[in-house]
Amino acid sequence: MATEVALTVRPIGPEDRNPWQSLFQAYGVFYKTDFTSDICDNVWDWLMSDNHPVRGFIAGRGDSILGFAHLRAQHDTFSAGPSWFLDDLFTTPEARGQGVATSLISHLKHYASTHGGGTLRWITAADNHTAQHLYDSLAQRTSWVVYQDQVPGSTS
Repeated sequence: MATEVALTVRPIGPEDRNPWQSLFQAYGVFYKTDFTSDICDNVWDWLMSDNHPVRGFIAGRGDSILGFAHLRAQHDTFSAGPSWFLDDLFTTPEARGQGVATSLISHLKHYASTHGGGTLRWITAADNHTAQHLYDSLAQRTSWVVYQDQVPGSTS
């Protein structure tokens, strides 16, 4: 009987650019968003910079990358302490139900714990019931409602 290769989660590295970009673009398609080359390049630069607050992690088995998560450090005015925002989490369709997302979130919780603790927050689409079912088992659903408005930049 063949032994299954263990699932690992680790920080994203320069060698992960191509598989990450394929997954990131699939994530965009999932949410009906087109990630242009410029967007992919800019996000990748963030992930590779020690000076940017966004961190990237990938989950995989052997040489296969099965998912990623982007975590952002932020300040929490309710506690006057650190907090964290899970900006993006995506797994390949084939990997769903295999613990990849759970492992990524567990890794993010450990990372946050070893970097000052605080609250880890994330959002998902109202119609993403599969993700909500998982998230309900991992964290407390809040009553907060999210708003957004696109604010144009100024040159002055």
